[in-house]
Amino acid sequence: MDTEQLKNDLALAHRLADLADAITLDRFGAADLAVTTKPDMSPVSDADQAVERAIRAEVEKSNPLDAVIGEEYGTTGNSKRLWVVDPIDGTKNYVRGVPVWATLIALIEDGEAVLGFVSAPALARRWWATKNSGAWVQFKENKPKQIKVSSVGVLKDAFFGYSSHDEWVEVGKEKNFSDLTNAVWRTRGFGDFWTHLMVAEGVIDCSSDPILNLWDLASLVVIVQEAGGKVSTIDGTNPLQGSNLVASNGLLHQAVLEKLNN
Repeated sequence: MDTEQLKNDLALAHRLADLADAITLDRFGAADLAVTTKPDMSPVSDADQAVERAIRAEVEKSNPLDAVIGEEYGTTGNSKRLWVVDPIDGTKNYVRGVPVWATLIALIEDGEAVLGFVSAPALARRWWATKNSGAWVQFKENKPKQIKVSSVGVLKDAFFGYSSHDEWVEVGKEKNFSDLTNAVWRTRGFGDFWTHLMVAEGVIDCSSDPILNLWDLASLVVIVQEAGGKVSTIDGTNPLQGSNLVASNGLLHQAVLEKLNN
């Protein structure tokens, strides 16, 4: 892994986020925001599409040999370096005026997530991490602060975050979800990217989403790991090869997996 290249990649990620933020903030709450429904019945706005186009164009300009996969326009290119883009994670929030949404950017190299970047401009926050360089958060224009996961070691003292109860019903794990929520100290449905980044910050202790795509989770994987946490699928396998995510401070990981699989 080329450390100098990763520094350049992180600088590019900041530029990509700047481009995305300018578009998303301008269209957030716009009276003429165009929203359509995709075949999976999820919404897509004109801002989602504009952000992904802008990011793809900048990657093509800066690193023309890199491949890109995004939620709205699929995969372009064929390279060991793959940029993964979710232009707006939390589109349902975005179109209703809820400020919990973000642009998610990741870089996967040789199958490993080496960079994760999340920009949530309506929350005035950015999070990022690169392999072996720690995880960071920046609030407004303040100095970036390194983040670490919590040290809570037992479920009865743990704060668990999730997105949607309905999705646990959909995947046939409603009882497992209920068992986990009954075993912990506190639960909250913060939703989407934010839940897992709170694990990285040590604000909560564990989180899980039962239905995700690569662009939903790739950036979160490296941020949680670089904050000292652990990530996996619900089955305990590599989340980059799966369709769901469990994130924890590491100390709680096995206990969470046991509740979700018993």
